[in-house]
Amino acid sequence: MTRHFLVDTDLTPAEQAEVLDLALELKVKPYAEAVYAGEGAARRTVALIFDKTSTRTRVSFAAGVADLGGVPLVIGSGDSQLGHKESITDTARVLERMVATIVWRTYAQSGLEEMAAASRVPVINALSDDYHPCQLLADLLTIREHKGPLAGLTLAYLGDAANNMASSYLLAGSTAGMHVRIAGPEGFLPAESIIAAARLRAAETGGSVLVTTDPSEALTGADVVATDTWVSMGQEDEKAARSELFRTYGVDAAAMALAAADAVVLHCLPAYRGYEISAEVIDGPQSVVWDEAENRLHAQKALMVWLMKSSRAPRTSRKDGE
Repeated sequence: MTRHFLVDTDLTPAEQAEVLDLALELKVKPYAEAVYAGEGAARRTVALIFDKTSTRTRVSFAAGVADLGGVPLVIGSGDSQLGHKESITDTARVLERMVATIVWRTYAQSGLEEMAAASRVPVINALSDDYHPCQLLADLLTIREHKGPLAGLTLAYLGDAANNMASSYLLAGSTAGMHVRIAGPEGFLPAESIIAAARLRAAETGGSVLVTTDPSEALTGADVVATDTWVSMGQEDEKAARSELFRTYGVDAAAMALAAADAVVLHCLPAYRGYEISAEVIDGPQSVVWDEAENRLHAQKALMVWLMKSSRAPRTSRKDGE
């Protein structure tokens, strides 16, 4: 069965821990899994499709594939027929015959789901409008390095709580057994379906979920404080209005004073100092943002290896009519 990673809960709690364990190993020994998935092939191609601009995602996946002995094939939004002259399903059925894994940074989650449904090689969500699960693997890896075991830790996320990062914090954090607190203004809170899914996973792991409009309620005693830009791609025209709306949800010295004294700070980047996070916090001693950015490389390498080892997708041609 081919395994895909489209949303954080595609990994069970035990599987998430396995990926993080492997990421820690690969951070120490970067080339330990250079023969992809134990299949004996020293060179494997991974398709990296980018519909959105990218720095960390593109560099970390491309470098990670190379570290593992593979070849990163970067495909820009205007470089293929995908979504223009050819359907997602037809594209998937072509790519699966030529590459070991498909990594896609795109807009609609539904596109990733269609790609995965048609592909016999793993499909990875490198970011969609709904979720950012690869970022969360890096975040959890960073928290584990600085705070120890994840289960029982409290994570507070402030800002635009309706965006993909807030959704993934809920799902990945609850999968890890953390107490996840999400704070944002009315009208910018997570979808009820995502909250319900996170609570279901938290009931399994001993974690918990809190969604609030009160930033103080989220911050008080938190072990980890996280935020994200208030103005995502495509929202540039709303910058002034959104900056005023989210003003009380900024992560600054006053906010950090409410968290635990040894709390660490996360930001997936790019960051806008003076808006969602102050310069003194992101550049200060509690910030682990640069470790977090580096850990995209290690976490994604572990994910790719784990998915290919867990998948037993045949490399033979489909029969007529399949």
